[in-house]
Amino acid sequence: MSAAPERYERRSADLAEAVRAHPDLIGLVLLGSASDEAVARRDEWSDHDFFALVRPDAGRSVRPDLSWLPDQDALVLTAREGEIGFVAVYDDGHVMEFAVAEPDELAGALVNEATVAVDDEDGTTAALVERGRANAAAGDRIDVGNEARLVLVKLLIGVGRVRRGEVLVGGQFIRGWAVQSLARALRGRFPQRSSDARDRIDALRRFELDFPDWAARIADALALPAEDAARELFAIAREALDDGGPGFPRAAADAVARRLGW
Repeated sequence: MSAAPERYERRSADLAEAVRAHPDLIGLVLLGSASDEAVARRDEWSDHDFFALVRPDAGRSVRPDLSWLPDQDALVLTAREGEIGFVAVYDDGHVMEFAVAEPDELAGALVNEATVAVDDEDGTTAALVERGRANAAAGDRIDVGNEARLVLVKLLIGVGRVRRGEVLVGGQFIRGWAVQSLARALRGRFPQRSSDARDRIDALRRFELDFPDWAARIADALALPAEDAARELFAIAREALDDGGPGFPRAAADAVARRLGW
């Protein structure tokens, strides 16, 4: 761990204390490996992921000032990701990724493992977590056919970009979006292989534990040049998902192969 277990726990406690002391913060949700549910999964690379809830109508005034974060003298950087997202890095390499948001701004958030560390008298934070769990459960219902169609589309667009000379953006389609949809399709087609420890938000998290064979092949494919990677991902998709059933878009796969000269 980038920090010893005792330091990790201390930072969790310090976060909770900082939120309680802030006049405009009303809640703290520790997420993922920072939660009590996932203590056994923590290792040297575990970050602190969390939501810091702001009282309604105070988000714009609170977000510019992160001086409430613990261990200010050890912070080496903070950066903003979008309107409500942030990241912080400490001098020992420990990372915090978090949102500072009003409850309504997190209405569509997805929540898997979570611990409510601070809440207000109305239970606003606990209610948000319950909604987030419901959102994640709904998103965990995978439409295999749709994910397979997305794989084909992303590979087709990605290879087209690469052949045009746009290797960077083409690689993003191939190595990013196509792989994400392929992982979701595989989890949906073979749900019995997905363990209870799977991440219901990101299909690629702990994919190696549930699908070591496919994970190894996908990793090997991603080490290839962009178009070669795309062709191997296409082959994996056909091999794993085209089992003769009605769900796989076989005609579309044939059309993609023809268009790309595969």
